[in-house]
Amino acid sequence: MQKRKALSVDEAFLLSEKIFENFINYFKPKVGEKMHIFIPILERKEINTQIFIDYFLDQNIRVFVPKVNDDQLINIEIFKDTVFETSNWGIPEPISNENLGEIDFDYIITPLLYCDDKGNRVGYGKGFYDVFFEDISTKTKKIGVNYFNPDENIDDVWENDIPLDYLVTATDVLSFFTNGFE
Repeated sequence: MQKRKALSVDEAFLLSEKIFENFINYFKPKVGEKMHIFIPILERKEINTQIFIDYFLDQNIRVFVPKVNDDQLINIEIFKDTVFETSNWGIPEPISNENLGEIDFDYIITPLLYCDDKGNRVGYGKGFYDVFFEDISTKTKKIGVNYFNPDENIDDVWENDIPLDYLVTATDVLSFFTNGFE
């Protein structure tokens, strides 16, 4: 969190663009694929995923975003004309509560504070994504995005934590299937 806070707004945006480019060049998403992606809290200097969302919508890639409804994470499909409001947590969310029950995503781009070189991630402590990961298709690629590469392991991994499949940073794509940088 301290490293993230130290970034200027311009640095965070430029790093987000590099992360986006690495994602696109590595995964090459296709028309009609289903992408689940978080909407950033820019005040917390989260990765600017709006770059991703705009690209996906322009390329006719289906976009779903998370929304917390009655303490559960639901998935809302969004479009260019979707109306958003800011939640109590400061997260822009679609006004709609229409959860299509979709679990067969091609990719889930996941928010995180930190991810180690085994795919273990530290989030914001609510556990929404671990519960979400239990229900999705096993073919779905679970991808974290972070400004920084891992430099230490997470020691307090819980038995219910579900690791990521990949981490995309401004300089690398780390695959946890091979336990190394590709």
